[in-house]
Amino acid sequence: MTPSIPLSLVGLLIVLLSPASSQTIDASVKDLSNKNADFAARLYRAVASRTDDNIFLSPLTVSAGLLALLSATNGPTQDQLLQGLTLTGLDPQTIPDVFQTLMNVSQENGKAYMQQGVAVLPSQSFTVSSSYRDLVQTKFEGNTQSLAYTSPFEAIDTINRWVEEQTGNRVRELVSTIDPQTQLLIATATSFQTQFRTTFNSSTTQDERFVVDKYHIVMVPMMFGSDKYFLAYDRSVKAGVLKLPMAGGAAMLVVLPDEDVDITSVEEEVTGEKVRGWIQQLKKTKLEVQFPRFKLQQSYSLKNVLQTLDITQVFEDDADTSNMTGAKGPKLTQVSKEAPEQTLKLETN
Repeated sequence: MTPSIPLSLVGLLIVLLSPASSQTIDASVKDLSNKNADFAARLYRAVASRTDDNIFLSPLTVSAGLLALLSATNGPTQDQLLQGLTLTGLDPQTIPDVFQTLMNVSQENGKAYMQQGVAVLPSQSFTVSSSYRDLVQTKFEGNTQSLAYTSPFEAIDTINRWVEEQTGNRVRELVSTIDPQTQLLIATATSFQTQFRTTFNSSTTQDERFVVDKYHIVMVPMMFGSDKYFLAYDRSVKAGVLKLPMAGGAAMLVVLPDEDVDITSVEEEVTGEKVRGWIQQLKKTKLEVQFPRFKLQQSYSLKNVLQTLDITQVFEDDADTSNMTGAKGPKLTQVSKEAPEQTLKLETN
């Protein structure tokens, strides 16, 4: 009899973008990828500790914006940002080139599914150097533009038109309000579309019980699939890990805590190293999988979250962003990520 895995308690959904396995990855690119995964785990834990709601994050967009900012910083501001991004030991001068290579490799088989952009938007009182503009454009596929934040409606319109263009109109509103005293805003946007490589049969979808936690059970549309899947089990956190391959080289890891395990105890243990360990332990097994059809919508204040990760100096008056302007640069006022209403939708094909 084929084992059945009903995803009655979905703890974590991790979407992985990775190069084809046949590719040889440069050591510096692999190092940056691993360190970025470490930062992603820290960011997730920081958000998870502040809410009991479902969490939907795209750490890649945050990393892209902050790496562009990193190239604008100097001195203690840069040192702290490196540490906060878990990049201690890397040369800030080479990071843009390595990041560009990482993105090219990651998207090689999935460019049709992902669109990403970075915008570094200082106020008009600061003049951005041409060298920094070129770096943001060539290494981060980004845009640098001075905005008149003292005219908030015009600034909001410019930012939202930019995000529409970057995401093919999939995200239409990045900001709805803005502080007229803003000195620097980092905007990042990612639109990712793909489908499961092994499709779920829509004709077998039916309402079944879904365990939210030990106190709440709801009825949800449950998709059904039968195939050979990669599966692992982590005894240290008492959770299974299921890999669902997607088109374009991406994959989803579904972390399934045992019924008697509190999801927060698993979240507290999530690190980049642990996720890499899960991947190494995966073994192909014939399974029947039940998966809930759902849609997630969330938004976060990233300034406060980043400050809990000891990224603080870039927000202070003495922030050194002189590599952007050639003189004392602006302090970072806000990091705007995706849209106020982010969407993850999983359904039958």
